[in-house]
Amino acid sequence: MKRLIVIGGPTASGKTGLAVSLAQKLHTEILSADSRQFYKEMSIGTAVPEPEELAAAPHHFIQHKSIFEDYNVGDFEKEFLTKSKALFQQYKTLILVGGSGLYLDAACKGLDKLPPKNETIRAELQKLLKEKGIAALQTILKKLDADYFARIDIHNPHRLIRAIEILQQSDGKKMKELQQQTLVRPFDIIYIGLNTERAKLYDRINKRVDIMMEKGLLNEARHLYPHKDLNALNTVGYKELFKYFEGEWDLDFAISEIKKNTRRFAKRQLTWFRKNQAIKWFDVNYQLDEIIKYIADIP
Repeated sequence: MKRLIVIGGPTASGKTGLAVSLAQKLHTEILSADSRQFYKEMSIGTAVPEPEELAAAPHHFIQHKSIFEDYNVGDFEKEFLTKSKALFQQYKTLILVGGSGLYLDAACKGLDKLPPKNETIRAELQKLLKEKGIAALQTILKKLDADYFARIDIHNPHRLIRAIEILQQSDGKKMKELQQQTLVRPFDIIYIGLNTERAKLYDRINKRVDIMMEKGLLNEARHLYPHKDLNALNTVGYKELFKYFEGEWDLDFAISEIKKNTRRFAKRQLTWFRKNQAIKWFDVNYQLDEIIKYIADIP
């Protein structure tokens, strides 16, 4: 059987570095499942791999789309299956890496068969969002499904609207009941996770935000500001700076909010990943040989 090594974990845990090291050791290629690194206009704020990392091992699904394109997890699943099928003709092992749990699950398990879009419900929810703000959507979702509310990005209005839309058509079923479909893929999957103590992880996150600002995140966000209403730009690191441009926040506060919201995002990522009992966790200060041995020992 072919094998897919899946590397997950919270933001700033070093997933890219591990993926590159493993790809070099195993002489293979990397597929990204980071839903914001898909966009070519967003580099600094999404921590796209450095040029030397991209040169060290072949990467796929990095900056291959534009923020102006309509692209979703269903599109990614189709593209991943096509690309991995082609690459598995050349390699026994591939590496899939990213912090977007939904996209990793789509690649490994397939998408759930959920109710289609309901334009009537969607229009009502969008009206509610406009009139009463995102807190109104959060209240509805928490009442419909508190468990799912605790697992998703509740600051993403598009995600909230879609979840409410699904649940209101589900005859009282919770999202966990609806998300039962698991397809058998034509490859074995080895799950690896990177994490560390919360204080250390938060310190890594804070330092990475500082590095992003030094690299020019402010200018990148200013260039993208005219398109701030696009779904792709409803992203930590950009939306906070948009508030600075609008005069709502000063720059120091906006940066502190980026750090805070990134830490919250990492917490949600870990909630998602910890549901998967198949993940073998390693500290961010891992020994590469230890991970190589773990992979080699799996029959």
